[in-house]
Amino acid sequence: MSITSMPTTKRRSAEEQQVREDLAAVYRVFAAKQMDDLIYTHISARVPGDDEHFLINPFGLMYEEVTASNLVKIDLEGNIVEDSGYPINYAGFIIHGAVHEAVAGAHCVIHLHTDSGVAVSCQREGLIDASQFGMFLPGGIAYHDYEGLAFDDGEKPRLVDDLGACKAMILRNHGTLTIGETVAEAFFHMYNLERACRVQVLAQAGGQAEVKAIPPEIVAHTRAQKPEGARLAGIGTLELAAWKRKLDRMGSDFRN
Repeated sequence: MSITSMPTTKRRSAEEQQVREDLAAVYRVFAAKQMDDLIYTHISARVPGDDEHFLINPFGLMYEEVTASNLVKIDLEGNIVEDSGYPINYAGFIIHGAVHEAVAGAHCVIHLHTDSGVAVSCQREGLIDASQFGMFLPGGIAYHDYEGLAFDDGEKPRLVDDLGACKAMILRNHGTLTIGETVAEAFFHMYNLERACRVQVLAQAGGQAEVKAIPPEIVAHTRAQKPEGARLAGIGTLELAAWKRKLDRMGSDFRN
């Protein structure tokens, strides 16, 4: 199911072009790390200086095909306001639109269906505080119960309520979601959330009866700290910049 296009033409600012390139780069990173899911799951970002519009991937393209120019600009009602020649996925609009509309600081929203993320989402206890990767998630992890395919507008307020003030969420029996005030921040949170899920699944497969959790007081202390990169340049900024340089060396056309 896709939403009907209502195209208009608008000149892009340098700030919007930068967000487009950052967003396209994150798609390519997750493609390179095999964290995509055919043509499904989405990474979206608000258009700078315009809280009514955000960018999302074209429905039908794989992550490795997303570029700065073919990202689709839509409004909060799901109308395409700048036509790139592609439709969008309605389920992607429901999940991402809900968060963008209700959470002021959610300038970027990432939702994935990786094997490790879905595996942990199926576990009764969810993500265990067992690795350092999970310590970088401010506010811990929120959880939202599975309600079927995300076609129902009625799910939006429940999803937002469950997210609360967290920057990371596990969608039960479904996948993972992170938000950030920048594309780089949401990328950094998803990178760590997914690594934490993968480490947990690997640890559980290691033959031990129980995975050792980090003591709660150490969890609280560590989550109050900031990684060096965050102190120097903002959460995820140096990490995403490093990946963009790597993509350039690989000859990626994500900036196009």
